Amino acid sequence: MTLLLNRSDLERLLDPAAVLAALRAGFTAGPGEVAARRVVTPLPGTGSATALIPGLVAGVPAYTVKVNAKFPASRPALRGVVCLHDLESGALLALLDSATVTAWRTGLAAALGTDALARRAGGRVAVVGAGAQSDLVLRGLGTLRPVTGLTVTDLDAGRAAAFAEAHGARLGVPSGTADDPREAVAGADVVIAATWARRPLLHAADIAPGTHLTSLGADEPGKTELAPDLLERARVVVDDVPLAVEMGVLAAAGLSVRHAAGTLGDLLRGEVPGRVRDEEVTVYAPVGLPWQDLALSWAAYQAAQEAGAGTSYDFLG
Repeated sequence: MTLLLNRSDLERLLDPAAVLAALRAGFTAGPGEVAARRVVTPLPGTGSATALIPGLVAGVPAYTVKVNAKFPASRPALRGVVCLHDLESGALLALLDSATVTAWRTGLAAALGTDALARRAGGRVAVVGAGAQSDLVLRGLGTLRPVTGLTVTDLDAGRAAAFAEAHGARLGVPSGTADDPREAVAGADVVIAATWARRPLLHAADIAPGTHLTSLGADEPGKTELAPDLLERARVVVDDVPLAVEMGVLAAAGLSVRHAAGTLGDLLRGEVPGRVRDEEVTVYAPVGLPWQDLALSWAAYQAAQEAGAGTSYDFLG
């Protein structure tokens, strides 16, 4: 029997603290214990399809295959499934909503990177792009460090206002909106950008010394949020250096391997330093790695089994 887990099931089952722990374990695993492979295919019009096939996560007796369709003009913009298979037999254990899995693993992994690089005293957050991924970054970040203020901007002013009001109330901090990214980041200690931008939204002149930026938008060819001049002057950490050069933030800016200070895994294992000076600008810009889908899907599957949640279906019947 295969367990079907939709968005509502996953939102009830997933716990930010547990997911953060699972992701941290994956990032700190030794070389060879996790791996990444992804194929991105542009589709006619504005969409793209992505297939993600992971390696292993130590201690998880399963693997995942995820297929996404991305259409920025649609709501939701991302649709697809994550297939969770038994590692020994190949049996299909579960089908999970990929939009929810992607938002949770991307947002909470980004929260780990943000917390690792931002100044310890920096609590004022600016959000550029008030979508599901930014929502999860803030939910995760709030469990890792204090947030003292929030400013939000989005192409949809109503969505920005709703996001600011909801998270301001949840965190118990002053919140508001801005008309554009440059206005939003003024005075911010931490910037979270999660957009579909195809040209830079922020340049070096827009960013004060000591600011940390987490950019989630440069996750496939053609997408970019941060200008080359900003990245050239910043300490840049990624999740996978070859992928960042091939299709991520470094590729979008025309930069090479030498512009990456290391990976988040390197940083969390203590193999490279994070922030070196209080006044430097730091950037965490992940592409998103397939093993993260596995870590989250396995946690959700175990929680569903314990709770008796989801719907069982026999594909072989």
